[in-house]
Amino acid sequence: MMKKILPIVFMCLCISAPVFALDGNEMLKKVDRHLNPESFEMYRKLINIEPDGSKKEFVMYSVKKGKEKIASVFLSPASEKGRSTLRIEENMWLYIPNVGKPIRITSLQSVTGGVFNNSDIMRVDYSAEYDCKTVEPADDGHILHLKAKANTVAYDSVKMWVYGTRLLPSKLECFASSGMLIKTLYFKNVKDFGGGLVRPAVIETDSPLYKDYKSVIIFAKVNAKDLPDAVFTLNYMSKVESLRQ
Repeated sequence: MMKKILPIVFMCLCISAPVFALDGNEMLKKVDRHLNPESFEMYRKLINIEPDGSKKEFVMYSVKKGKEKIASVFLSPASEKGRSTLRIEENMWLYIPNVGKPIRITSLQSVTGGVFNNSDIMRVDYSAEYDCKTVEPADDGHILHLKAKANTVAYDSVKMWVYGTRLLPSKLECFASSGMLIKTLYFKNVKDFGGGLVRPAVIETDSPLYKDYKSVIIFAKVNAKDLPDAVFTLNYMSKVESLRQ
């Protein structure tokens, strides 16, 4: 009897092996690449919505290279036009034309106000900021439990819901080191941007810290683009808009 049972147990273990072989950090890297090419340009509209329903809108052109470099310039409104931002790893700067000198800013500040902070707006790869500690099965995919690699990261931990073979995110819950929920991000409206890139075109966020406030980012274009390293320097911040074609 025992001889008959052992082969069956062995077969069950072999069938189950891929489930236990899931590597959370490899999954997180795939999420990054499924969201964006490694080097690309994009246009975004950021909308801040007040509790009374009033809105303030910003349009930005951004370029990103590798895991930890992103530069952006405001195209509108007129009061913001020409302002640019630069992020290299955890270092962030804001350039204001009539000031002429880049100013250091932090991840928890916001260059647009509203619920999105600079870390959300100047998003680098998630795998650059976080390690995946555990992977939990969910109804239509997985939940990745992420822990910040350094205490300079905006959120101490993140729960990321991903689904489908493309491992696209559907929701993120962002927590402080105390365990308090800071905000929730919702990824919506999956769109084909061309070039094999299929990803959510809308990110919405709300926060228990900003009751009845809401912010939305709408992606209009995301295109692969080769970019020289010189673009991601303080000296180039006044020229980011020149990259537009």
